[in-house]
Amino acid sequence: MNPLYESMATSVFERMSLAAAARGAINLGQGFPDFGWEPAMLAEAALALAEGSNQYAPSRGLPVLREAVAAHYGRHFGQTLTADQLCVTSGATEAIAAALLATVSPGDEVIVMTPAYDAYAPLVRRAGGVVREVTLRPPGWRIDRDALQAAVTPRTRAIILNNPHNPTGRLFDRDELAAVAAVAVAHDLIVIADEVWEYVLLDGQRFTPIATLPGMAARTIKCGSAGKIFSLTGWKIGWLVAAPELAALAARAHQFLTFASAPNLQAAVAYGLNEGDGWLDPMRVRFARARNRLAAGLTETGYAVLPSASTYFLCVDLAASGIVLDDEAFAALALDQAGVAVIPLSPFAEVAPPRHLIRLCFAKQDATIDAGVAALSRARELAA
Repeated sequence: MNPLYESMATSVFERMSLAAAARGAINLGQGFPDFGWEPAMLAEAALALAEGSNQYAPSRGLPVLREAVAAHYGRHFGQTLTADQLCVTSGATEAIAAALLATVSPGDEVIVMTPAYDAYAPLVRRAGGVVREVTLRPPGWRIDRDALQAAVTPRTRAIILNNPHNPTGRLFDRDELAAVAAVAVAHDLIVIADEVWEYVLLDGQRFTPIATLPGMAARTIKCGSAGKIFSLTGWKIGWLVAAPELAALAARAHQFLTFASAPNLQAAVAYGLNEGDGWLDPMRVRFARARNRLAAGLTETGYAVLPSASTYFLCVDLAASGIVLDDEAFAALALDQAGVAVIPLSPFAEVAPPRHLIRLCFAKQDATIDAGVAALSRARELAA
């Protein structure tokens, strides 16, 4: 048996969601919305399924989708991209896997900023790489250039940058991105940019793709997600964007992972991207309202809520809320005795993981948020 998987625990997201379903609990854990998608895209996907091709799509993706993604980033970020710089993948996690398999050789080190999406470390190790953690510290979660520089060794090959950041909800600023770029350029590193939350911006802020910084276009592999843009996470349509040589290399890895994704879903995503951007602002307003509702309810109940500028997530500081239980113990109590699923933050790091924080998903309807706040109020009383 492969020892990597033989000793690996079930993902914290799967674990908590399965437990929530089994107990009929409110799920504020796993990051999926129960509102927000575009009905016209569902109709387009159904039409493409009934009238279009249902055979293998080209491995790198339908040309119409690759061209739509390139045009979309041109409109929003001024990038000059061609379809040759795109590869469509089965979700952004597969794009990250393809990027790592294409660029990391056995023994290479990859810097991961923690707390981090839990797929990064296993994927680095599956590629034969070694994980080097750089810790981001609450409540600011800022990238420290000196800490990043100190993590670089002669074996360092890549940096994984997740911006906006899951699980903290942080949008890194221009100075922090410049620090990552400076380290990458100085040491000739690849940056694998997980930028799936690039449009879920909640306070009128603007996202900057790291590939647009000086010296970064040739060394960045960007991973994007239609699931996050359109609130259609189950479609698992993602992509990677890179310089032509890097994109071709990652596409070779992709062809032996999933080869291709459902053509009708690709066609529908292309339709959504080409149809215009009128859905962006209403989507952001609705997610911001949901965040504010959850944050206000938790604050009134006595929880210490950390700021969230992006993603579907906000974090709660248990210790600052007067709760002495660690994150795993509180999550178990909240699920078993109060009927609400939350995500402990300690699984997002291996070196000195934070044990006083939980993550909540606010991409929910008002009734779900209100029921979740009531359940967490009960959990706080039980934990007192």
